[in-house]
Amino acid sequence: MKKVLLRIKNISKDYSLNKKKIKHALINIEFDLFEGEIFGLLGVNGAGKTTLSSIIATLHPPTTGSLEWEGYPVDKNLYAYRKIVGFCPQQKNLDANLTVEKNLIFQGRYYGMNPSEIRARSRYLLERFELTEYAQSTINVLSGGYQQRFLIARTLMHNPKLIILDEPTVGLDPQVRHKLWNYILELKQEGISVLLTTHYLDEAEMLSDRVCVIDKGKIKVIESPEKLKINWNKKNLEEVFLHLLQGES
Repeated sequence: MKKVLLRIKNISKDYSLNKKKIKHALINIEFDLFEGEIFGLLGVNGAGKTTLSSIIATLHPPTTGSLEWEGYPVDKNLYAYRKIVGFCPQQKNLDANLTVEKNLIFQGRYYGMNPSEIRARSRYLLERFELTEYAQSTINVLSGGYQQRFLIARTLMHNPKLIILDEPTVGLDPQVRHKLWNYILELKQEGISVLLTTHYLDEAEMLSDRVCVIDKGKIKVIESPEKLKINWNKKNLEEVFLHLLQGES
């Protein structure tokens, strides 16, 4: 029996467009996220994926509903919850004035790690993500693929239990994408839970234990890629995705 890491309970999110019109970005979203699984969030632009990721990362509050971690609402123990979450955004929010190593050191200090932990962890991550030779270089020296490696490394600095990856391979060439896939699969092997938002259906099919298809703020289905292909008699996840969004019978 898989252990539940995070329980998403009846989450809704509304935005006021003007005095009379409300946009329902998320509507009654509910599922459990298990320890050591890769959970893919799929949907077209505007479906609600990034909104949900932001709520789980506690960057934005839900309008209604709650997140539960270790049996308690996250907002009752927000500081402790944030220490177990790592958020890797789609937009690269890197400090170009700092070296690669100093960016990691800053991240460690932000999470209250002691100096010896920071030194050991930063050395480990630089080596693991093949960034050691760039340690004393500024971020703008790195190519797009290496910047994405660094973003994941920075996200791991404080040893989180849950990693949120928002479109981690967008715009990268196939070789770099596959390299990052290997890093993501390694996280799962280490027991880290990964919430993966992606537009690449082959990526979701390759990496995800389960996928959640969101359309217009609502969940259409949550299931493993293999079961989805069997249930709808499709060759791949992309065909399933198109089938669900086109409303075929």
